[in-house]
Amino acid sequence: MIDIRNTTFYYNASQDDEEDAGHKPALSHVSLNISPGEFVAFLGRNGSGKSSLSRLLNGIELPTEGTVSVEGHVTSDKAALPTVRRAVQIVFQNPENQQVGITVGEDIAFGLSNIGWPQRDIANRVAWAINLVGLDADEDRPVTNLSGGEKQKLALAAVLALAPRYLILDEATSMLDPVARRQFVATLHEVRKQYSFTLIYITHHLEEVTDADRWILFQSGRVVTSGTPADLMEDVRLLQDCGLELPYYQTLAGLLRESGIAVPAAINEHELRELLCKSS
Repeated sequence: MIDIRNTTFYYNASQDDEEDAGHKPALSHVSLNISPGEFVAFLGRNGSGKSSLSRLLNGIELPTEGTVSVEGHVTSDKAALPTVRRAVQIVFQNPENQQVGITVGEDIAFGLSNIGWPQRDIANRVAWAINLVGLDADEDRPVTNLSGGEKQKLALAAVLALAPRYLILDEATSMLDPVARRQFVATLHEVRKQYSFTLIYITHHLEEVTDADRWILFQSGRVVTSGTPADLMEDVRLLQDCGLELPYYQTLAGLLRESGIAVPAAINEHELRELLCKSS
């Protein structure tokens, strides 16, 4: 479990960061628990604190006040940091920022070597990770020859090879076109069927997280509320206040309810299409 207790965090005044608020904290008195195997979405405007919290979860940054612990290991304990960072891995918005190998195989093998993975097993682990994410590229293919979607899959493969128990995706699809985004999300769900881990998903695209176990809404460095997607999608005003827009089919479903048509709260795009066809 990840335990976040009354955590407040200030960036250094000289640090150039989109969430650096100067005199006010990037996070203020945040308390959360994230359970093993849970699929959680952090949602809110840019600068609301969600990315700042993700950096605290694996010790990239440390709380100014309060504590963050991962399976009992407090991130402020320097001796515990290697264990914390092994358990919690992050895929960032720009995959090129975390790719260090010249080829696909070298990029995945680099992290494995760093954590002391048995040398004799690295080749098999690299092949396993490539297959797991469905990356259609040979191990000796240069990373520079990959498309944006392929680079994001490579970043995912590189962290999954390390067997994390918690995976954070920080706007990992924001640089992808809609087709590549859907493919990446589909790949991610297929991976979770084969290999269980806690998923913490940061995004502005609500359609990517409609099947999450829980949404956590951020505003001005604070957690506003948390709940199931079905419950929170009912509160359109709250979502708007947090800078979020419902997927178009959910907006349509709301308009249909207002007009007197019975539409279930938990409905997906395909189900809504079928309902409309039956009603016409």
